[in-house]
Amino acid sequence: MRHVLITLTSCALLGGAGMAQAKELQANDRYVCSWGAGTAARAQELKLSGVSLYAARQKIQTYKFSKGWMRMMALGITEQTYDSASRIRPEALRKSFYEDCVRYRLARR
Repeated sequence: MRHVLITLTSCALLGGAGMAQAKELQANDRYVCSWGAGTAARAQELKLSGVSLYAARQKIQTYKFSKGWMRMMALGITEQTYDSASRIRPEALRKSFYEDCVRYRLARR
């Protein structure tokens, strides 16, 4: 009887944890995470191809952004990417950045 109670309790806790992680992100949150992941991947491509941080910043300044916060965010993401010693492929960085961003956004709820 005690084993059944322990099993049912653990299943209930696991189910509750699964439901907490199954929260849906708002469309805006998904957009921000996707945009940031793309920005990080582009910065990593530039870094791996030997482009200097100064040149990468200049390139970002020429982009047209649809929202006011995007330029500063892109500069920040680029600087963090260049500061990192990571040599990870841009595709893997994009995926990692997106997953971490989604995890962060869900945790903030």
